[in-house]
Amino acid sequence: MSERTPAPRAKAHRREDPVMLDDDATLHAMGYPRKLTRRFKAFDNFAISFTIINILSGIFSSFGYGMNAGGPRILVFGWIGVSVMVLFIGAAMAEVASAYPTSGALYFSAGKLARRHKGAWSWFTGWLNFVGQIGGTAATGYAAATFIQAFIALQWSSYRPTAHQTVLITALIIVLQGLANTYTVQLVAVLNRISVWWLLIGLVVIVSTLVVMPDHHQSASFVTHFENNTGFSSGLYGGMLGLLVTSWTFTGFDGSFHMSEETVHATVNAPKGITRSIGYSAITGLILMLALVYSIGDYAEVAGSTAPPVQILIDGLGLGTAKAMLLIVIGAMLFCGLANLTSNTRQIFAFSRDGAMPGSRWWHTVSLRTRTPVKAVWLAVACSLALVLPGWWSHTAFTAIVSVNVVGLFLAYAVPIFLRLRLGADFQPGPWHLGRWGRPIGWVAVVWIALSSVLFMLPQASPVTVDSFNYAPIALAAVLLVATVWWFATARRRFQGPVSYGRPDEVAAMDLI
Repeated sequence: MSERTPAPRAKAHRREDPVMLDDDATLHAMGYPRKLTRRFKAFDNFAISFTIINILSGIFSSFGYGMNAGGPRILVFGWIGVSVMVLFIGAAMAEVASAYPTSGALYFSAGKLARRHKGAWSWFTGWLNFVGQIGGTAATGYAAATFIQAFIALQWSSYRPTAHQTVLITALIIVLQGLANTYTVQLVAVLNRISVWWLLIGLVVIVSTLVVMPDHHQSASFVTHFENNTGFSSGLYGGMLGLLVTSWTFTGFDGSFHMSEETVHATVNAPKGITRSIGYSAITGLILMLALVYSIGDYAEVAGSTAPPVQILIDGLGLGTAKAMLLIVIGAMLFCGLANLTSNTRQIFAFSRDGAMPGSRWWHTVSLRTRTPVKAVWLAVACSLALVLPGWWSHTAFTAIVSVNVVGLFLAYAVPIFLRLRLGADFQPGPWHLGRWGRPIGWVAVVWIALSSVLFMLPQASPVTVDSFNYAPIALAAVLLVATVWWFATARRRFQGPVSYGRPDEVAAMDLI
């Protein structure tokens, strides 16, 4: 059956739903037919980015590093400062998302906003986004596997985690998340709604127990305590490294942008999803951070433990309650990975739709039964598993690969924001915009991304050894080298940026209902 056959039904459906008409008209004007089902409401769109940011997962994974790189002063005040900077980034991205609400998100808008070399801007943005998201899915699964084994070790003292076990558990987690994403988008939306309440209720439970149960809390002035155990003599440098704790947590809010084609009234709800997820995460994260900081007992003992946040829970709450709290954290990590994979598959779907992926004709197909890009889901799963595999032999090798996650994502965030600034008054904003504040907010966002990206690539511990070396620059250089060689070898002749499937009336006839 031809894809054009259902066109009369599409028109009838749109007459009944003015919001759907607006969304479809916007998509058709950008040259794309509707292939995905619009089941995401405003809350669902917010939920996916809020879940990917995931304060429980981010803070519990990196809190120990912050204890040694600046201590409470940087953990708390660094959280506040970096959260504000990330909100600038999110607001600038949201303005772009309102103008270009497509699954292609960052790479699509980069191609549309560039005055020249549209294909190149789009190409490099897309591959930075792709690699960053793949790394995020792998890293989140690996963190969940690590905490699952920590729970097992608390439950059965004879259990000894190994690298092989961590990789196998990570693989199982990612495959199960792939299965969940294979079914309808409605299932993903329901799971993301649950994840929001899991995070919020879990936060209340953990914070409440940390406030009520410990026999001792630190004094109010403890929040200004500074600690530099990085090995570097400069306290300033050590404190700056501690800012990475917050930056590591605030990644993945482009998920709301990637879900635009499945979101109702996307020109408003997608930008709101981005900004609200950052804002609520900043507030709730600060509450959790303060609860953990003031519950620290013996600082040196906790900072030197294998998992400092877990040690805080054990010391303050007892083993039984600590294990219950750990289950909440593990659940949050699993939800985070699920949402990350969902966002990842939509980027693959859109990037392939424009012919930028090897085997593009495969990856942008949509299942007629589930209305999800099933093949893109399993490509994302396979690529994430490929990144996890080096952890079988070396944790350092795995860390080197996934470390590009944050740098790759934030650089991909910066490109369309920078191009929007360079476009100046020629930029045509969508319904959600920053008005006269758009340019100053955008410049703050770009400058912060540039500074923080440099910080991510500096040595993070001294002395610098094979195990402590920061492999992020090498991983990023490898990604950019491959993308550059590929671009000049073949891609520049066949990829000119986002494509148009025809005039609005032509692509409307291609809609799948």
